[in-house]
Amino acid sequence: MSGAASDVILDRMMSLHPKIIDLTLDRVWRLLDRLGNPQDSLPPVIHIAGTNGKGSTLAMIRAGLEGAGLTCHAYTSPHLARFHERIRLAGELISEPDLSAVLDECYAANGGDDITYFEITTCAALLAMSRVPADYTLLEVGLGGRLDATNVIARPALTVITPVSNDHEQFLGDTLAKIAGEKAGILKRGVACVVGPQADAAMEVIEARAARVGAPLIAQGQHWHAVEERGRLVFQDETGLADLPLPNLPGAHQVENAGAALAVLRHLGLGEAAQEAAVTRAEWPARMQRLRSGALAEAAPEAELWLDGGHNAAAGQALGRHLATLPARPTYLVCGMLNTKDIAGYLAPLAAQARSLTAVSIPGEANTLPAEDTAEAARALGLEEHVADSVPEAIGAIARHTPQARILICGSLYLAGHVLRDFG
Repeated sequence: MSGAASDVILDRMMSLHPKIIDLTLDRVWRLLDRLGNPQDSLPPVIHIAGTNGKGSTLAMIRAGLEGAGLTCHAYTSPHLARFHERIRLAGELISEPDLSAVLDECYAANGGDDITYFEITTCAALLAMSRVPADYTLLEVGLGGRLDATNVIARPALTVITPVSNDHEQFLGDTLAKIAGEKAGILKRGVACVVGPQADAAMEVIEARAARVGAPLIAQGQHWHAVEERGRLVFQDETGLADLPLPNLPGAHQVENAGAALAVLRHLGLGEAAQEAAVTRAEWPARMQRLRSGALAEAAPEAELWLDGGHNAAAGQALGRHLATLPARPTYLVCGMLNTKDIAGYLAPLAAQARSLTAVSIPGEANTLPAEDTAEAARALGLEEHVADSVPEAIGAIARHTPQARILICGSLYLAGHVLRDFG
């Protein structure tokens, strides 16, 4: 089967998209029922919600499970270069024949009814994972939690809520409490939930929901702590202390994500091998990823080139903190964002760390913020701003006047995907 077969089916699925997106599980339940309810045949599920850190935490849990000799499925979104990245079966990316087959099966079973792209592809992922043996299934929430297409597991083995912040307000609500309420919708009666660091307003909602449904919480600051001490990660919970290497994923915020992953692994009864693998073997592209090869690196051979797909205010704050810890080097931003994001909130923490911002539009993305608007937002924050027609043009211009610059390509996972797909 050709490499384009799944792309053809995915394009066909877009035509089924309802004219108005209403968050509901009705369409998902309908299709899953027609498929024989594959969600009831999955290996034990760890369900992960949150605004920031979901993917990194999942990657560390997966590395830990595999370090203990276990196998796991994983479902994440969005993808960066190819759709296949969203579905791992017992540790391996789904093959093109298997992906095309389950997509075709779901398309036929849906029978032309309205269903969103994420809903039907989530059903395809659940179907694929139900047919391959594994020890665990890791499910990352796409949007929110309560009405997300992944929230169809009657009794997961464990749930996780990473830090909650403002994002997707048009769907989840205009306050942190409302957004946290949607995330807390993955809590299930009697199922423990590992909770990462939260603002008080979010934690109050999560605790109230947990009390209502009888879900025990394993919360950061109460039941576990993770801190950096003298270049090591020190984790402590009610069972004892672990002294581990710092996460190989860069950034101080990854210590907190690692803490949540370690809390999960220890709750599952996994020991030192799993815990060390979680922090030393995890891989998660476009999260402060160093680009050392490819066309962009070749265009700026003396530069330090980084790629990050974070896109909200909390991600900007985490990036700003991390940049402040790096060795002194002139730093330049190449930024492209979606028009649905809070660009001022994202850029404000980065402005103090950068000499200038070069704005780009995201190629092939209908909802891109025009480069001129991104530049205007940078100017309002006191940043020197430029506009480029493409990422290579931006990189080339920076490298010509500052060959040894630190260049951070940032603002959107869609931009990151474009970079990895076309220039990686």
